[in-house]
Amino acid sequence: MKAKLYASAAVLAMLGGAAHAQDLIFTPGEAEGFNWDSFEAFAAEHDYSGETLTIGGPWTGADGEMVQNVLAYFAEATGADVQYSGSDSFEQDIVIGAQADSAPNIAVFPQPGLAADMAERGFLAPLGEDTADWVRANYAAGDSWVELGTYANPDGDEELFGFFYKIDVKSLVWYSPEQFDEMGYEIPDTMEQLKALTQQIVDDGGTPWCIGIGSEAATGWPATDWVEDLMLRLHEPEVYDDWVTNDMPFDDPRVVEAIEEYGWFVRNDEFVAGGAQAAATTDFRDSPSGLFTFPPECYMHKQASFIPTFFPDGSEYGWDYDFFYFPAYEEKDLGAPVMGAGTLFAITDDSEAARGLIEFLKTPVAHEVWMGQSGFLTPHQGVNLDTFADDSLRSMNQILLEATTFRFDASDLMPGEIGAGAFWTGMVDYTTGADAAEVARMIQDRWDSMR
Repeated sequence: MKAKLYASAAVLAMLGGAAHAQDLIFTPGEAEGFNWDSFEAFAAEHDYSGETLTIGGPWTGADGEMVQNVLAYFAEATGADVQYSGSDSFEQDIVIGAQADSAPNIAVFPQPGLAADMAERGFLAPLGEDTADWVRANYAAGDSWVELGTYANPDGDEELFGFFYKIDVKSLVWYSPEQFDEMGYEIPDTMEQLKALTQQIVDDGGTPWCIGIGSEAATGWPATDWVEDLMLRLHEPEVYDDWVTNDMPFDDPRVVEAIEEYGWFVRNDEFVAGGAQAAATTDFRDSPSGLFTFPPECYMHKQASFIPTFFPDGSEYGWDYDFFYFPAYEEKDLGAPVMGAGTLFAITDDSEAARGLIEFLKTPVAHEVWMGQSGFLTPHQGVNLDTFADDSLRSMNQILLEATTFRFDASDLMPGEIGAGAFWTGMVDYTTGADAAEVARMIQDRWDSMR
């Protein structure tokens, strides 16, 4: 049963203020489905009365309110005065604060790259092997999350510095259940089945895919997501990691293979609404509209969890649209990889309360409180999925929990000149007809020029 709301969001703590006990939105011990035992056990073991815990992060607006709702439970359990400050310029603010020795106790990083840089410069405190062991044991694909949060310290030694919390999933294919039912199409469980379904839709007189990689100055990034997902499905995750760091050159045949596999879908006029050339000029926000026409202009659209924001007004999950996991190749036997993004908590000014917050984030209830709001996914295997307020997020989270490997969006981890530059433009060139090997070589040449 959906947990009952204790107080409306309108009266919750404002950004930059304190998270107080009276701000609890779900009543401990009364709201159904939440793991209140974990909350009570944590409260019994942690007392930070009189201490102030400062937290800086990227969340503002609704997300800022929701994280404060979670932090209110830490304040209630420990007696700490919790101060969260959200900023649209967090990445710049945290570097300035660290250099001036005025960083908050905890920083919430939207990307691992900056956290890794700050760890190497001595601005982050390691979380310890006990926390690494906990993540391995309690997060789905736990080794992946430890690796994503592990960086070199100033001496060059690898340590865990980042605790991931609040995840986004990109490995999704969106479709219309009504259209699938009418045509008798089954949800594919493997990449081989997905490719067979793509051809079957053409044979039935339809168009399988709506693809658009337009995004104004950022045109090309949706294509990089395709390639990244396919890299994880064609090759071992270590290959993906070497590609991200350029320990394996961008023009390696394995990267070219992933680009060409993307081409199998996008460079066939029969497969793409409007034809292959249209994919390069169609805005990604407009591209899924073909799912909702009658007859449908397409049957499938690959995009991340945020794409329903651009669906027609009034569209309902489960009726007008649904999604399935972008499947892996059965013949490759690489498990169920998931590609996405997420935020990580790191200690930037060490204190007992800062260590305590990391411990709090290990409790199921610290995740369930945000699950009961919106816009939150977690790999924590101990949470109760019934606490999700949104059925679509519950289904997405199940995909995350079934992942055997998780990797962060590769382009976000690469240097900006590559991941937000040459990779984007290269995918536009490839989508419109350029040779995959030549595109990959061009991107590697750009990377070499940066050295």
